[in-house]
Amino acid sequence: MQGNLSEIDIRSILQLIELGQRTGQLLVEASFHNNDKLTLDEAIRPRHSRNYKQQSWFVFFLNGQIIYCQEGDSNLLRIDDYLRHYRVEIRLEEKQLACLGLQSVPEYGYIWALLERNIINPKVAHSIIHHLVHQTLFDLLSLHQGNFVFLQGAALAPQLTSLEIAPLVTKIMQQVQEWKQLHPHIQSPEQLPMLADIVQLNSSLPAATVSKLQQWADGKTSLRQLARYLNRDILTVAKAMYPYVQQGWLQLVYSASNNSKTHIHDMGVGEKHTLRIVCIDDTTTIGETVESILKAEGYEAIALSNPLDAISLIFRLQPDLILCDIAMPELDGYEICAMLRQSTAFRFVPIIMLTGKDGFIDRVRASMVGATDYLTKPFGDTELLMLVEKYINAKSDLGTQIRYKTC
Repeated sequence: MQGNLSEIDIRSILQLIELGQRTGQLLVEASFHNNDKLTLDEAIRPRHSRNYKQQSWFVFFLNGQIIYCQEGDSNLLRIDDYLRHYRVEIRLEEKQLACLGLQSVPEYGYIWALLERNIINPKVAHSIIHHLVHQTLFDLLSLHQGNFVFLQGAALAPQLTSLEIAPLVTKIMQQVQEWKQLHPHIQSPEQLPMLADIVQLNSSLPAATVSKLQQWADGKTSLRQLARYLNRDILTVAKAMYPYVQQGWLQLVYSASNNSKTHIHDMGVGEKHTLRIVCIDDTTTIGETVESILKAEGYEAIALSNPLDAISLIFRLQPDLILCDIAMPELDGYEICAMLRQSTAFRFVPIIMLTGKDGFIDRVRASMVGATDYLTKPFGDTELLMLVEKYINAKSDLGTQIRYKTC
């Protein structure tokens, strides 16, 4: 199941998954303006536009119920904000955090790692998951344009909890409607509250209230972060701020930096310093060979052997080129290529298909799903490097997007 949100909305997609008691993951993707001033229902734009950035979300299901939701940027900021609320001071070591980056769902792995080390208890973990699911669905149910794909497959494991879709969606849809009534004074969860008229605040409000506002309205903490710190939903926090914003005592601003979400635990999705190539092949030896050849030439090469996990990982890794085997179990290369081409994030990224036979039909099918080129196995160092260098130039600007002809 895949398509565009202009044709079917998120609520209907969730209902279909619930009715069908589906197990798998839903990927939703949209584009926003870099200054974050557009609301979630603004029109989607091409990824290569300089003024727009990509946003994606993953929702994981078991038998038609939600297990977990993750934002595509895959940093651990959201969980750390809740740990601050619960006054959890202990964190994982850097080596342990680095291992999480190799998982397809690092946030979920982070929660389980904290549980296994008794840093948090199951009640706290359950609460964090519930709030993260609520936050993600609030964003998704506000979307009107974007792309989606549902991949049926094995459930995210192990499961700590599961949430029924219908009552959750009903509650959040009501909150989305109430949120719209706060416009234009409050426009985005990413806005930063800051004091605008301290004199009026002191003369009109109790000292304790002013002290609280001074603590939180520092111009550096977003409404969304406040909601996490306070363990409240975004609507509750926004409605508490609304009277003061309306009076002009508080001002809501947007971050001057597009990197305001950068965090110490960011899992490799920040600014790239070397060209990144991902190889998806269920044969481990092929992946290791590709890694060895490309790393020797200065590329950052990552081999992924599980095609289902590769779909979610690849949106975090944002590679400059993708090598993808055709014949794989559960999800073949044609399906993966077609899914990626549905996403604006990978519309112009070179995708080279790896095939065990040099057949005309394979080339035609590869071209039909949007593959850039193909490489016949077995291949040597020279063949691989010539094809890679044909489509990406290590000397070019890493931020430039180029349109590639398909094979």
